[in-house]
Amino acid sequence: MKNGLQWLVGLAIVATLAACSTGTRQPEWTSQTPPATTPPPRDLGPLTGSLSHPKSRWVPVAWSELPGFNDDALHEGWIAMITNCARPNAAFAPLCREVRQLSLAENDQQREWMMQRLQPYRVEAYTGPTDGKLTSYYEPVFDATRRPTATNIYPLYQAPAGLVPKRPWYTRQEIDTLPQAQAALRGREIAWLADPIDVLMLHIQGSGRLRMTEPDGLQHVIRVAFAATNEQPYRSVQQWLISQGVTKISAWPDDTKQWVAQNPQRLQPLLWSNPRYVFFREEALSDVDAASGPVGAQGVPLTPGRSIAVDRDSIPYGTPVWLASPGPALSLAKLVVAQDTGSAIVGAVRADYFAGTGAEAGRVAARMNQPLRLWALWPKQ
Repeated sequence: MKNGLQWLVGLAIVATLAACSTGTRQPEWTSQTPPATTPPPRDLGPLTGSLSHPKSRWVPVAWSELPGFNDDALHEGWIAMITNCARPNAAFAPLCREVRQLSLAENDQQREWMMQRLQPYRVEAYTGPTDGKLTSYYEPVFDATRRPTATNIYPLYQAPAGLVPKRPWYTRQEIDTLPQAQAALRGREIAWLADPIDVLMLHIQGSGRLRMTEPDGLQHVIRVAFAATNEQPYRSVQQWLISQGVTKISAWPDDTKQWVAQNPQRLQPLLWSNPRYVFFREEALSDVDAASGPVGAQGVPLTPGRSIAVDRDSIPYGTPVWLASPGPALSLAKLVVAQDTGSAIVGAVRADYFAGTGAEAGRVAARMNQPLRLWALWPKQ
């Protein structure tokens, strides 16, 4: 699952953060980070476990290399650690009983356990800089109706019958224009929204919540979760706008909607610039579910501020990770867990930070495009 997300074009464009460039600014790492000449401790041993990492090299380091390790509120990260144990990877599974036993422990006890049972490894690319890129994604919330209305004319669809994984289906433009594509989706509508930019936002983020109005007037909140795609390539709407000479678009969707209002004749070309199309499934949302994010690629609910999407060829799902980024949008040094992935999350030192649900989380996600360092925390043998 996360078989599903992460712009200067807020148009659902928050997710396009995942495609933005961080530029050449070098991060200002804290004084806790030892200089590059510091030799690794001799007793760390080789990388443990049998998992391969085709895109990254893991270098064993001392705990003192992790910025902010003594300051993080680990009890908050422990929620993601416990959730991880619902579907742990083979290396971490033997530790899950101890993780659960420490659920109510003090931060110092949890920190001591980590130092005894886990070994930090700096995640590096085989070639190139050790610093990577951090972006962010979130779960948007929109109003919707079960049936089309005078204003709600833009549908969200379930996957069509006969959709074959890894086999390209119609592009976004073809879905909007070809009778045979529209016929395949007829009757597959989950909900109807009033703004095509909100629909695109859901497509880019991969999931969301809808304040649904039923035909009988009943209102309730549901989740629409990622189900499948049309297996077409993802293209950045931001890059399309830049190619059209648009230079001043902020990351928050309201500004994009204003641009569309001023250029209505360019709406369809803008939407069609990204041929990738996402299909959803509807999920009921209980009071317990409301505190968590959608289910990620690992198959467990995401924890706001403590789950990240990664390239699984660099970091296996279910791996605790120490994440450090100096900003500028948000300075972070904390425990997170690799629980998701996304089409734009590619590379050794690359992560998409799950900011949570709603408008404020969306603002955080929209601003985040900054330098990153990662340390995988792997069980000792």
